[in-house]
Amino acid sequence: MNLIQYSKESIEELKKRVTWPTWDEAQRLTWVVAVATLLLAGVTALADAFFNNVVQGIFKLLN
Repeated sequence: MNLIQYSKESIEELKKRVTWPTWDEAQRLTWVVAVATLLLAGVTALADAFFNNVVQGIFKLLN
């Protein structure tokens, strides 16, 4: 299969076979992703602060 045929078939599949979300669904799912990203960032920041304190405590004990 050559590149041109592959491109044409890909475009046809995107137009006819893919089920796209509605505008309301896309907006709702965008908010879900944004909130999940912020929560994960918060958990990561808390874990970073915790482990930072642990490592600093170990260095203080060794010093």
